[in-house]
Amino acid sequence: MNRSSQPRRSPLRPSILTGLKRRGPWRPGIVAMGALVGLFALMGGCADDARQGAGSVEPGPGEGGGPGGREVPPFEPAPAVMARLTAAQHRNALEDIFGPDLPRTEVEQDTNPHLFFSIGATTTTLTERGVEQYGDAALKVAEVVFSDPARREALIGCALAAPDDDCARGFLARIGRSIMRRPLTDEELGRWLGLSRAVVEGEPGAEPALGLRVAVAGMMQSPHFLYRVEIGEPIPGADPSRRRYTAWEMAQRLSFLLWNSAPDEALLDAAARGELLDEGSVRQHALRMLDAPRARVSAQSFFAQYLDLSRLDGVDRDPALYPGYSPTLPAAMRTELQLMVDDVVFRRNGDMRELFFAPRGFVNDELAALYEVDAPGASPVSFVPVEFPADSPRAGILTLGAFLTMNAHPTETSPTLRGKYIRERVLCQTVPAPPDDVDLNLDDMGAEPKTLRERLERHRLDPACRDCHAFIDPPGFLFEHFDSIGRFRTQADGFDLDTSGDLDGVGLADARDLAALLAGDPRLPACVVRQLYRHANGRLEAPSEEAAIVDLQAAFEAQGFRFRDLLLALATSEGFRTVSAQEAAP
Repeated sequence: MNRSSQPRRSPLRPSILTGLKRRGPWRPGIVAMGALVGLFALMGGCADDARQGAGSVEPGPGEGGGPGGREVPPFEPAPAVMARLTAAQHRNALEDIFGPDLPRTEVEQDTNPHLFFSIGATTTTLTERGVEQYGDAALKVAEVVFSDPARREALIGCALAAPDDDCARGFLARIGRSIMRRPLTDEELGRWLGLSRAVVEGEPGAEPALGLRVAVAGMMQSPHFLYRVEIGEPIPGADPSRRRYTAWEMAQRLSFLLWNSAPDEALLDAAARGELLDEGSVRQHALRMLDAPRARVSAQSFFAQYLDLSRLDGVDRDPALYPGYSPTLPAAMRTELQLMVDDVVFRRNGDMRELFFAPRGFVNDELAALYEVDAPGASPVSFVPVEFPADSPRAGILTLGAFLTMNAHPTETSPTLRGKYIRERVLCQTVPAPPDDVDLNLDDMGAEPKTLRERLERHRLDPACRDCHAFIDPPGFLFEHFDSIGRFRTQADGFDLDTSGDLDGVGLADARDLAALLAGDPRLPACVVRQLYRHANGRLEAPSEEAAIVDLQAAFEAQGFRFRDLLLALATSEGFRTVSAQEAAP
């Protein structure tokens, strides 16, 4: 891909700004102008059906997240993908550019293939309704910002006398750099100034700021705002098949990775000075960004997607079956995990693996009752740290309410769901989908067997089910001491529970044994590295990138498995700073 190539345009794109005809006090004379702005937004448009990188790799059953002793070829970057801003990135960018107190806007819902919204952003096609939502959002934001005289004057920052005077030119150049995350070309700036002038000339008596309002609304609908255009540039004196991301592209890559938002002025200024092209410069700016409060928010977003916490939103249980359950309990479970991530990753900058084996939690009064622990100071809204005693069944997040509840059914537990989660999310292994014609009903088995474990073991007699369930059920059985809201129990339906199981042939008695095993299992941190690499690049890794992942895994271990250091190592790695000159395969 080169800069002269034209990505395919969406057939929906011409409607992107038709809403300009419908909104605002200047509606009557705006019809022709709406088409003109749509044309400007189309200029240099990007494909909204961005393609996935070729050659993606997912470890299969038993393979794990690390190299596993396999010979790894030298690193070669993968082809570029085109990412649309996620809903959170879109909102965060608008607030960073225009300030808080913006109107509520609806954009198309994110998808999360392979766990992450960033991958959905490179693979999901934008619908016609999604295009209209972007247009509506831009018009609402522009209306609020420009309708308030004080806010408008502070944004423009100079005395505006005409829609295309020096003040207008300076403002559009400045706001255009913030919105597009790069400087406007002279041609682009000329077009936006021309639009501003045309709007005011076509609306008798209009104030000059109206032209800027329309131009800014148009910029917010430009593909160069809604999409991340990252195709790189040749590396001086290097192999032409490999490109480095430009300084401007690196500014946005760093910002969306570490802040989940657009670059700030300091980062854009660094790009303007030609920085961000070498490891040292990237490290310097990444360190500054990691110290900012929004780095914590961005890290929480990664862990929420990695751990699949959104599934707590759909949890519902019958309090008659599960005393102590209330509609506020799932939210408390989510908060507990967020507090644990913040404690390990930022407050203590500790070993990230502690999340999976340390006998501690953060509880409010509901969780304290569920876990049967004393928690002085806990209340419905106050969470306090607790240490579980040595004889407690709890150690690590896999023995806390969130994991146990979202991987269970409303009326009974699910060793299958819990084991599948361990395989896929904790160890980066692939669990094949069940055959289309397999009977998944475990209830229609007559009088025998009586326990859930016995029913699952009977289910495994089906040759079509045997291999998959032998892979996921044994680690899932380890959690049977916890019911569907994570309460500890010793019996179910009047039968004593057998919580024995294994992980890849290692016999284990219960979930606490698994936590102890995971504390030293290299597949756990290797999987975190692999998942972060996918999240950062918006795609699955190509086979040629395995060396970069192996290097990051080694660096993670050498740095004491500190997640903050992993982010820094990733940001400065070749896997994040370089891209193939080849186009991605369709």
